[in-house]
Amino acid sequence: MTVQTIVLIAGIILIFIFFNFFIRIYNKLIALKNNYEKAFRNIDVILMQRADEVPELVKVASKFMEHETAMLTNLTKLRTDFLNAKTVEEKIENANEFSKSMKSLFAVSENYPTLASNSNFLELQRRVSQMEDKIADRREFFNDSINLYNVGIEEFPNFILAKMIGYKTQSLFEVTPEEKKYDGIQF
Repeated sequence: MTVQTIVLIAGIILIFIFFNFFIRIYNKLIALKNNYEKAFRNIDVILMQRADEVPELVKVASKFMEHETAMLTNLTKLRTDFLNAKTVEEKIENANEFSKSMKSLFAVSENYPTLASNSNFLELQRRVSQMEDKIADRREFFNDSINLYNVGIEEFPNFILAKMIGYKTQSLFEVTPEEKKYDGIQF
């Protein structure tokens, strides 16, 4: 084997090693970028779920609260009407209406030992808490992904290729002052 052949083979091996190294760095950078993009999309998913679900839960809880309030208001009115009735017929009519309303109330209370609005409010509270926990977890995962990406594109020799393909450091997901100011659930 001649010296030229050995140099040629060594050159081909070095070029192969260089391209292999280049491809590994490129693939690592692509994986880091895709990972942080996926992490952000996961935040979008839970934010959309919250935007869709919480108003519906609030609506359901409000409707039950309105129904129960109306039922109890009606019973109070019927009781007052009975106490203020002047004639026997008015008292009988009010007593019958009061009895019907009480039967309805007892039927509801037998089927639902705790008032429905109470359980709906508890469910609303539980779901909101679960979603907020998921959002916090996904934001934390996103920030971890961004951190890995930023470190990955700033490491030597990765930063050379990262600059060539236009990768720039990304910002962490920060909580805005508006998000820190929580107004609670509005009914």
